[in-house]
Amino acid sequence: MSNLFLFTFALLWVLVIALGVVVYALARQVGVLYERVAPAGALAMNQQLKAGDKAPEISVKTITNQKLFIGKPTKKSTLLFFLSPDCPVCKEYLPVITSLSHAERSHLDVVFVSDGDEPDHQAFIKQKKLENFPYVLSEEVGKKYGVSRLPYATLIDKSGIISSMGLVNSREHIESLLNAQDLNVASIQEFLEKQGNNERTLYKQA
Repeated sequence: MSNLFLFTFALLWVLVIALGVVVYALARQVGVLYERVAPAGALAMNQQLKAGDKAPEISVKTITNQKLFIGKPTKKSTLLFFLSPDCPVCKEYLPVITSLSHAERSHLDVVFVSDGDEPDHQAFIKQKKLENFPYVLSEEVGKKYGVSRLPYATLIDKSGIISSMGLVNSREHIESLLNAQDLNVASIQEFLEKQGNNERTLYKQA
């Protein structure tokens, strides 16, 4: 009877250890799967600037003739959204930007930036109900911020430092800019890469 008890006890411990190994292996696979299917985040393709750089300071006027300083320290972070009335993707995600602006209004200002003929933009602003947002027509801003494709966004923190930036073709891309700032990384890709490196280090140590 005593031998049977000891055998059963030992068998239970073996099963517990085996279960622990299986759970650990599954946890690692879930982490790998997350890296593979997680949103890629905004595509950082800027050749002039990178996250952590001082934002170029530019004094401009909005389409309503209001003076605006881009890149200077402010009380809030600033999201520059580069767009064009002729860009279908820009139009598609305008509701996301306006909704984001409302949700984050306590610590985020949104500025729309474009260039071209003012009458076209006036009609566009009216059509998309953007009258309450700063709207800048300036080719200089696009050049200094290294914008080559649209829609493009740059997030500047309140101290005037670029937090994140990139081409934004989805809601996830737009939200990833703010997520990257919260995580103190240049992009979601960088965060996932760091997570993967940490996981591999822990696996080697184990």
